[in-house]
Amino acid sequence: MTSNLFTPITLRGTTVPNRIWMAPMCQYSADATGSGTGVPNDWHVQHYGSRAAGGPGLILVEATAVVPEGRISPYDLGIWNDAQVEGHRRLTAFMRGQGVVPGIQIAHAGRKASTDSEAHGGGSLDLDHGGWETVAPSAVAFSDDHAVPHELSIAEIRGVVTAFAEAARRSLEAGYEVIEVHAAHGYLVHEFLSPVSNRREDAYGGDFERCARLPLEIADAVRATVGEQVPVLFRLSATDWIEPEGWTADQTVRLAALLREHGVDLIDVSTGGNIPNAPIASGPGYQVPFAERIRREAGIPTAAVGIITEVQQAEKILVDGGADAVLLGRELLRNPYWPRKAAHELGDPHPLPRQYRRADRKPS
Repeated sequence: MTSNLFTPITLRGTTVPNRIWMAPMCQYSADATGSGTGVPNDWHVQHYGSRAAGGPGLILVEATAVVPEGRISPYDLGIWNDAQVEGHRRLTAFMRGQGVVPGIQIAHAGRKASTDSEAHGGGSLDLDHGGWETVAPSAVAFSDDHAVPHELSIAEIRGVVTAFAEAARRSLEAGYEVIEVHAAHGYLVHEFLSPVSNRREDAYGGDFERCARLPLEIADAVRATVGEQVPVLFRLSATDWIEPEGWTADQTVRLAALLREHGVDLIDVSTGGNIPNAPIASGPGYQVPFAERIRREAGIPTAAVGIITEVQQAEKILVDGGADAVLLGRELLRNPYWPRKAAHELGDPHPLPRQYRRADRKPS
């Protein structure tokens, strides 16, 4: 009998062979200047290649900027030009060769852009040190250490929507089969949702309907671009962790239901990121209750993420109806072959790549 973790799931025209998925995790390893800016390189090939050999059903490639100023750091991946498309094809071809569905998270960092890499401290970069002007729904800085962003005009917001649609088009050209829109962690789309960062009083701010306008417009634009057969996911931060002043779980349920009506197929449920030092009550599976509630009340499939490390823990999330899939992040950095381990523990067939199958043979 097949476990829940190794039961396939079909979203529109794509069947994912199992429900252990790799969460998007920035590597901050692309070239920052020249023709290689934002292009996947040898690091990305080996990083995603080793995880693909480990056997997850879906890999969501890290936050990939839809425009240059949408990068978190100068070292982020991008998909705003054709040179980047060619680089991404190296990743998707290998994933498919391992039986893994290739997915990508398209993103705009908003007021949290123009920061240095984690290896260099992650601080805000000014214009004299390789940084750029950041943008946001309102001229409100993320923290005292970040620059005050430029408030987007209505025309510029429309340009953001177009950029997401164009990134989705290029993603398909690059071989990706699943598109995820990053609307979490305090980046641009999340900034429009939260009253902490959105102080507008026009068509894009002031009440729930207007704050939700940008993600719904992006959902419509991406769906129109990719057609009816390609799954579209949204990553949402279910709470700012300062309810009721910030973005709330109630609002997330409401938005998720609207996104379903606008052609979104699954919500990747995370939390936080829009407020420095928010009082997050973390622990094993701490975000699963949000995924379960969205799934139940909004009537849309969800994926759970956040300190999911044990095989039986992951299986129980699915058995209990907490989510339709689990996303592993740091655990797959520690152990790229975690899905193979899970299959062995649960008694599911999940053969190693042919080059490694001698490891399954008993010593003679």
